Amino acid sequence: MSALAITAGFADPVIEAQAHFNALMNALARPGSIQPFPAALDAPAPLTPELAAVALTLADHEATLWLDETLAASKSVVDYLRFHTGARLVANPSDAAFALVADVAAMPTLASFAQGTDEYPDRSTTIAVAVETLAAGGDLELTGPGIEDRTRFDLSPRPEGLAVQLAANRAKFPRGVDLVFVGAREVAALPRTTLVSEV
Repeated sequence: MSALAITAGFADPVIEAQAHFNALMNALARPGSIQPFPAALDAPAPLTPELAAVALTLADHEATLWLDETLAASKSVVDYLRFHTGARLVANPSDAAFALVADVAAMPTLASFAQGTDEYPDRSTTIAVAVETLAAGGDLELTGPGIEDRTRFDLSPRPEGLAVQLAANRAKFPRGVDLVFVGAREVAALPRTTLVSEV
């Protein structure tokens, strides 16, 4: 593998990773809120700049990383993520600390990913999903920590049966996965603490 064939990561790894990390933490602390996400990366398709930014911010040589079939089929994407993160790629979503999903329609169920345990709930998967749009309003109603009273949230495309899956995910607390959705230079999150219902 030639480093010359791999596109660049963050221009300033410390500053840019910190900016993206802060955006991710703000999104997780305020479920359903849409946060700006710089993500000016020249990532190889079909890896979006936003998914690349999540990976470069969160994953490192100690992490396990799962890629959906669309991403895993691209040698350029695999080489890029291995080079810039050092993360160990895994074939089974239940072995992943982090997961990247580019094809929402083919996304495995939330229950397929690592759920953590009651003793070690942090041993679960954080799933980053690329979507076309994120919006306030819509038919997903959110309540829980970080939300004053309740809020509405929408995204497109949406994983099949998302509200039902999220209800089952919430019922497992403190186990369960955390979801991060990235659109065009923006990010929103649905952590396992959030109660989601369709209205």
